[in-house]
Amino acid sequence: MIPNRKFIGFLMIILLFINSCVTKKDLTYLRYAGKTADNAFSQGDNQPSVTPSSYKIMSYDNLYIRVITPDPQWSVLFNTLPVGAGGAVTEESAGLFGYPVDGDGMIEIPFVGKVEARGKTLSDLKAELVSIFKNYLTDAAITVRLVNNYVSIIGEVNTPGRYHITKDRLTVFEALSMAGDMSEFGNRSKVQLIRPSPYGPVVKEFSLADRSILSSEYYYVMPNDIIYVMPARGRSFEMNSPIWNLFLMTLTSALGVIGFLRTL
Repeated sequence: MIPNRKFIGFLMIILLFINSCVTKKDLTYLRYAGKTADNAFSQGDNQPSVTPSSYKIMSYDNLYIRVITPDPQWSVLFNTLPVGAGGAVTEESAGLFGYPVDGDGMIEIPFVGKVEARGKTLSDLKAELVSIFKNYLTDAAITVRLVNNYVSIIGEVNTPGRYHITKDRLTVFEALSMAGDMSEFGNRSKVQLIRPSPYGPVVKEFSLADRSILSSEYYYVMPNDIIYVMPARGRSFEMNSPIWNLFLMTLTSALGVIGFLRTL
């Protein structure tokens, strides 16, 4: 009986070790193409990446709109920023004096009134504003930007947080690099992306070990995306290692006591 108990204890230790092990394969991106790794180097390398459709403005977005004319007095009439702000626009001032999109998808511009913004790209809205301002100004330069242009990265990354997007085409790998990459317990095969839409949040789960992500619509990050890196199998063992250590010590002590009693 004693050898059997020792064998069971030894087997449990081995199983726990295997379950907690994170291999090199688990830490590798773009290992294969398709659902399996059998054709890892026969497909996926030459797939064209999908350019994301331009972001369409949604309700409760915040827009930065700047109207510049040769005559500063006219510029003041159509801008929400203070007169003394000049060209020094910070992220905080743009958010404070921006144009919020209301629940009906409208923005309100001084002396112009309400303009529908929801469903339009930034380029579409800029073109419409240029047309509108022709009724007021003969020569105006208009800038339209999205103030709430962020991506949130949570889960098993080294520096989770909310990061400002500074370029039009930011890939999911570039986004993860801003968060210090995944931790060693980040699951490369199970990453979730939560993307806002006019109909509510859309949740997509994909694998960064699969090269097909390069041709996916989720390869590029959109404003206000949330990237959630799920934990790998060894994470729970690592978090509960004190409990497992206590259990194994108790088991070993119990087997030792039983073995000693059997010799009496």
